Formats: sequence, C-alpha cells, structure tokens
Amino acid sequence: MKTKIVYLVALLCALTFSTSAFADAETGFYEKDHIRGFISIGGDYRGMLDAFQKYVNSTAFWNDGHELKANDSATTTEHFSGTFSYPQFDDWYIGLHVNIGAQYKQFLTWFNINFMPTQISEKSSDTYTVTSDGGNSAKMPLFDVKWFTYGADWMFGWKLFGENTFINLIPSVGFGFNLINFHMASIFDIKDQSSSNVVKMRDRYYSTMALSLAAELEFRLEFGPFGIGIYGGYRYIDYNELEVEGKRLTNYAYDTDNCGDTWFVGLRLTWTFMSDWERKQADKL
Repeated sequence: MKTKIVYLVALLCALTFSTSAFADAETGFYEKDHIRGFISIGGDYRGMLDAFQKYVNSTAFWNDGHELKANDSATTTEHFSGTFSYPQFDDWYIGLHVNIGAQYKQFLTWFNINFMPTQISEKSSDTYTVTSDGGNSAKMPLFDVKWFTYGADWMFGWKLFGENTFINLIPSVGFGFNLINFHMASIFDIKDQSSSNVVKMRDRYYSTMALSLAAELEFRLEFGPFGIGIYGGYRYIDYNELEVEGKRLTNYAYDTDNCGDTWFVGLRLTWTFMSDWERKQADKL
C-alpha cells in the first residue's frame, strides 16, 4: 500500500510539472507552434540479471504443497506435497514497445509503453501425485507455468547533434512503473506460519507492481520525418512481494529485494510529424 502511495505522489508531481510548463507557454517560455509529435515502435533483446532469473524461477515454480482431507477422515486435514518437472525459464526475453511523445528543438519527451510475449513452461502431465506425512496420497492438477511483464516509463531525451541532423545520438532517462505477472503450476495452499489460516491459490495470474528507472542511448539515422535507430540501455526494477489471495508469497530463496533489472539492445522505427510552423512554411511554397 505504501508503495502504491509513492507511485501516486510521483505521478501527481509529474502532472504538476507538466501543467506548469504548458502554462508558461502562453507567456513565451517556448514557441509552441514548433512542437512536433512523434510515434515509434521497437523491439529489443532483454538480458536478465542472474538475480532476476532466480526471482522468476523461484516464484513461478513455487511449491509449498496442499492442505487436504486425509483419505480415511472427513475432518482431519493433512499437508500433502510432491514434486513436478518443468523446464526452467531462460535469462533473456524479447521486449516490445510503443513510444508516443513530443519534440521541441533538441529536447524530446515521451511515454514508453513496454510489454513482452508471455513466457510459457509447459506441463508434462495433467496431474501430479502428492503424499502426506501419514502416508496418504492424492492427485492434484497441473497447469502450464507462465510469466510476463508490462509497464510504462516517462522518458526525457536530448538530440546531441542538433534538431534535424541525418546522424544523431540521443541519451535519455526516465521513470515509471512495471508489473510482473505469474501463473503457477497448481492450486497450492498458503498457510500462515503463526496460525492455521489457509488460502487456496486459483487457476489465474497473480501480479505485483514496482517503480522502474530507465536509461538508454540511441544512435539514429533520420530520412526526413522517418528515423531508424539502434538503442541500448538498462532498466532498474525492484518488485514488491507477490500477494496471493491477500497473503504474501514468501520464498526463502530470495528476500524482499525482488530484482527485475534488465539490460537491453534493440531496433526502433520513428515517425515525426510536422509542427504547425513547418505546415505554415509548406503552405507558403
């Protein structure tokens, strides 16, 4: 809850700054008819840090067993556990993004909406066998294990070699939020260590959100309004603990520093629209 409040405060600050900047436009802070909108699409290779890969595999394949009725009793509950086999997730994935923003002379600002195809580790069977300390056994369902992320960053960049040069370098930094989503292997039961209260995991995705900080450098070639760029950078993410049915999913394989850091390199295509000033100049010709 505290983290969500931080996100809201950051967003309000950003909106306040943006509103103030546009208010100054009317007093001549900048020439608003020189602003150019742009849109871009891109794809990149994202390398996960070892800690991120460990976090994903530890969470996605979490297995703390099941609280089930004993075979010979209608009232007695026993803890059942078992093992299953899934391919582990790799330490990289393909990322995709759409950028929507504005350029004023050499300054650029945009929203980077990023997402990825769902990563799937397929089940080897429909069920697996679990046994209790008392020797009872049962069959529990298995599902494909899945995970994916999506998010948005508010980025700020600067064209180092000028506003309309053929070759340009564009460093940028930004902040935003990111969500990671998991679908686990079975209908596990989560039990408090300090009580007998048990909640049952469902056949669905569970998500957690985190603040993201990003930095990147793009090398761009511009052919009039069309640009093609190669970019690389780093995105810092520290995920909150995953909550399942109102309870935190605790795993001693990692602590509350749930690393989601990635480095990335990719290709981006950009289309920059004409400003009002450019349209007026074109009409005069």
